[in-house]
Amino acid sequence: MSRAERLLELLQVLRQHRAPVTGHALAETLGISIRTLYRDIATLQGQGAQIEGEPGLGYVLRPGFLLPPLMLSIDEIEALVLGSRWVAVRGDARLGGAARSAVAKIRAVLPADLRDGVDAATLTVPVSRGEPIAIDASIVRAAIRREHRLDITYAANDGSVTSRTIWPLLIGFFDKVLILAAWCELRQDFRAFRLDRILSVTERPERYPQRRAVLVKQWRASQNIPATAEN
Repeated sequence: MSRAERLLELLQVLRQHRAPVTGHALAETLGISIRTLYRDIATLQGQGAQIEGEPGLGYVLRPGFLLPPLMLSIDEIEALVLGSRWVAVRGDARLGGAARSAVAKIRAVLPADLRDGVDAATLTVPVSRGEPIAIDASIVRAAIRREHRLDITYAANDGSVTSRTIWPLLIGFFDKVLILAAWCELRQDFRAFRLDRILSVTERPERYPQRRAVLVKQWRASQNIPATAEN
């Protein structure tokens, strides 16, 4: 591995961690000595990378630092293309368009030989859409990002329709349906709502009282989802 590749790999490793990582852990991951790691960190800091920390305490890369031009393997390219095709088929129109746009941007900066790999990907996604959704799912996704309440009308299995105020947490993509995990103010508990059964949705301007990250952890615990599934 060249020094340039090693520096890029160090940045990639740091980007995967939100909490400080010890120098010894980084050195072991990269297969280098601790002295080499310290020199590499100093080099990156000199080039503008916002790496904070010091020996004995650990290091963290602050958001905002742009990596050099993309260096992707053919397997990484195929993974990105496959994922984007799946989103284009299963996501709403806005999300599908974003997936296609992202692949186009990646393709534009790749070398010619790797660009051909995007066009000739060996993996594909069956074109089989799930249950039709009446609402604009981008409203739900925006509310999740902003941690805003949603007012919805919901049709249950028995056909009854109720009005709910919910705290949306995340959307799960299953084989045929999209499931919204949320805290329901009516039931005072976590509930799962099928997006195809939400008849109307309105985003409210105020945030719900708890942080989404905390609620997601509570929801995962209530569903007995292992902590490793959070990544």
